[in-house]
Formats: sequence, C-alpha cells, structure tokens
Amino acid sequence: MNIQNILVTGRIFKEIEKMMESNTLNKSFKFIAQERVTQEDLDWADAYVSFAPIKDLDDRNIKWVHSLGAGVDSFLLNREWNAGVLLTRTVCSFGEKISEYCLSYILRDIQLHDVFEKDQLEKVWAPKTPKLLKDQKVLVFGTGEIGLEIAKKFNLLGIQVFGVSMTGTQKEPFQQVYKTEEIHQVTFDANYVINTLPLTDQTYHLFNQSLFQRFNQVTFINCGRGGSVDDGALIEALNQGHVRQAVLDVFSVEPLPEDHAFWCRKDIKITPHISAITSPEDAVACFLETMENIENNSPLSNKVDTSKGY
Repeated sequence: MNIQNILVTGRIFKEIEKMMESNTLNKSFKFIAQERVTQEDLDWADAYVSFAPIKDLDDRNIKWVHSLGAGVDSFLLNREWNAGVLLTRTVCSFGEKISEYCLSYILRDIQLHDVFEKDQLEKVWAPKTPKLLKDQKVLVFGTGEIGLEIAKKFNLLGIQVFGVSMTGTQKEPFQQVYKTEEIHQVTFDANYVINTLPLTDQTYHLFNQSLFQRFNQVTFINCGRGGSVDDGALIEALNQGHVRQAVLDVFSVEPLPEDHAFWCRKDIKITPHISAITSPEDAVACFLETMENIENNSPLSNKVDTSKGY
C-alpha cells in the first residue's frame, strides 16, 4: 500500500504534531482540528488518523484509517465500511492501565475504605475485618488483549478470574471462559464483573435485565463501552441487589448529561472515561510501528476485522 498524504486530527493532534516534528518519514502530513477538516483535506489524504470519523464528509479516497483509541465502534457501528479500506487501532498499555484502574476499586472495596471514611466523619470506632484478594472471584467480559492483561495481573495476586468471549475459547490464566451466548443460562457467584468488550451489534445492551439477574450482590465495573449496558436495567439491578455497586468509566452519551440518574446514586462511582487514555507517546509509537509494518508488508497485530467490529 502506497501511503503519502496523512491527515491527523482528534483531541491530541497538536501533541502528535509536536512529537512528529523531527520525523524522518518521507510523507506529507496535515495536523488539523477535527471541526476544521474540509472535504479538500479528505480528498488530499491517503490515510486518516483520529479517534472518530468526520461526519457528513466523503472519505472514499482514504486507503488507511488508524484509530487513536483501542475501540473502533465510532468508525464501524451503524456505518457502512468500505472493505477495501484498511482499519487499524492503537494497541499499547491499555490493558495495564485498565487492570490497575479495576484493581484500585476492588482494593478500595475489600479494604472497606468507604466504611471507615464514614466512621471517621462520625467519630465512630468500629473495627471490621477487610477481605483478601485471594478470596475474590472476578468475571471478565472480553478475553482479548485488555481482558487477558486483567486476568494475568489478577491471577498473580491470587484472584480467581473467569472470562466471557464470543467464541468461548479457553485461555490461561482464566480458570474458565464462557461463550457469550451461554451467559443467560449460567448463574455466576462472582464478586466483581468487569466489562472490557467492544461495542458491536452483538454487544449492544448485552448487560440487560436478563443478564443482571444472573448476578448476586456483585460490583459491576464498566471500562468497555457504555452502549453495552442498558442503563435502566442497571438501575433496576442496583435496586434489587443483583448489583451491589457500579463503577462506570464509559457511557452511552459522553459527557454524561447532568440530568442522568447515575449522578445521584450513592452506589455508583463515575469517572470521565479515563481508565485507558491514549497518551501522545503511545499514539505516535503505535502509529509509526503500524506504518512501518504496512510499508514492509509485515503482519498487523492491530488490524481490525471489520466484519466483527474489533
């Protein structure tokens, strides 16, 4: 594939431009704010690098699209994709970041931080025994690079980790991997449920009333995609005790609207999509590696199967 003209946009385009100032690639670049991209810019470009597509503009001349994020649903979901266009995604330290994000909330929970903070405010001396990591069971939805990294980190700490994937392919160190289509027939005794799944037609509202009823007093952590969760079903699951608390980093609409019911729940913790932020350093490193592999006709480990959506 011959790539000469590369259009870079998205929220970190200025940082990428600064880091690319000394690049020795024999390529032409345009670094433009997304809202200022014109049809002329897209007609010029062979490659498009960003977090999301440009709406209402014709990108038929683009040969390669590189997502600056791990997820590609903004490019594929409810959009027709030209099979002749290569789509790649950023693969870097997302698994490490998300595993530490999840671990921080699990540790806070079993060490009873909220309980003791409340006792302190009320000047109450009431010893309680924290739980141990080795006694916890975690169910991870998604056994790809991010889910697998969570399993590896947690396994080292003695946590029992189970997985759910589209194929149900068994992978170490998951103790067992279930097929997605089986999960509505299984009752889980997990303490924590973590979603890392991409958003596709198959995963849209996967976490619905039927699925939440399979859980009992779990902590639900969503660092996959907000569209995988039926918000109303999650609130009902919290009310009924199927979910004890929720830690939400991603939402169907972002920023989360001020009038959304999630804001007012004491049993929901909200973070603004920060569990795995793409740093400019990660973005540039992955882009340059992908470009090199494309030019050398080398295998692309970050190539997206557009038929599957990930």
